[in-house]
Amino acid sequence: MKRTYAALALAGALTLALTGCVESNRTDSAGTGDTVACPVAVDESFTGTVRLGYQDIPNGDLIVKDTGLLQTCLPKATITWSKFASGATVIQAFGSNSIDLALLGSAAVARAVSAPLNLDVKTVWIHDVIGAAESLAVKDPAITTVAGLRGKKIAVPFASTSHYSLLAALTAAGIERDVTLVNLAPDAILGAWQGGGIDAAFVWDPTLSRLLENGHTVTTAADTAKAGKPTFDLAGARGEFVGANPKFLAVWTAAQNWAVQQIAKDPQGAATHIAAQLGISVDEVRKQLGGYVFLDAAAQAGQPYLGKQLGADLQGSAQFLLSQGEIQGLAAPEKYTAAVYADAAAGVSAK
Repeated sequence: MKRTYAALALAGALTLALTGCVESNRTDSAGTGDTVACPVAVDESFTGTVRLGYQDIPNGDLIVKDTGLLQTCLPKATITWSKFASGATVIQAFGSNSIDLALLGSAAVARAVSAPLNLDVKTVWIHDVIGAAESLAVKDPAITTVAGLRGKKIAVPFASTSHYSLLAALTAAGIERDVTLVNLAPDAILGAWQGGGIDAAFVWDPTLSRLLENGHTVTTAADTAKAGKPTFDLAGARGEFVGANPKFLAVWTAAQNWAVQQIAKDPQGAATHIAAQLGISVDEVRKQLGGYVFLDAAAQAGQPYLGKQLGADLQGSAQFLLSQGEIQGLAAPEKYTAAVYADAAAGVSAK
């Protein structure tokens, strides 16, 4: 498979500057202006500083951010939010100890845990199960299958769930060595698409919706999941942080669980908060939310997810990435199992 950029210089990535992330000392945005009550008892005993990372992906994390719910629940804490463009820069932040907890895809977690990075990262929450929200958009209306992209140039953010799904789709079509992959962040993908520099892109919303204004979909993450390659947007945290801050994680998880419940019970209100963060219409957010599956704490704590299966899924992702030359080696099987922390979700679901 040809590439116009190296597939992340993994060993050196940890020393790179955190390009692609924007620091914000705000605990929330102007948002809707709504005041939301803490779903659990307010904890004034936690006085630490927590550095959170988010991405512009429509899920409960943006609802928590927009409502300022963490500051409501932890009034004496110092909460900072940093925006990241993709999982690749989140991995860099974990490696340089400049972030405590952040959203990144399951492929990025698998990469972080594997060689040569071997990072101590724990998955503490599943923000969403990815479906059609991540798709392969193509410009040429004559191309209706993945195989039709032979010889074409395809953009994707490397080390992301879209990258993993794209590799799986290309391999299934037998053209993994016959395309050129371009490593671009989502906003840069839109510019390359409009400028004619790429033929296709595998990416998520809101960029995906912009591409589909004059393009079409040939496969989705839902399709690759059916073929045995599921992907997730996860919350990963440094292992040291998890061990030292169980009280914070309990409150953070309760806030995330509340947000998931809002998506189910009050989709209009949930979409309003997300729209305030993304700067798009509420109707567009409602449409985008349909491309994901959202799980509450009770579902997440069960065996199919944080209870057991996610560790196996992470190992499966790593095995596939190794077969594609995207990582240098696998970690021991137990390390992928240990990369899942289910205690906070189990604790919230038990209440």
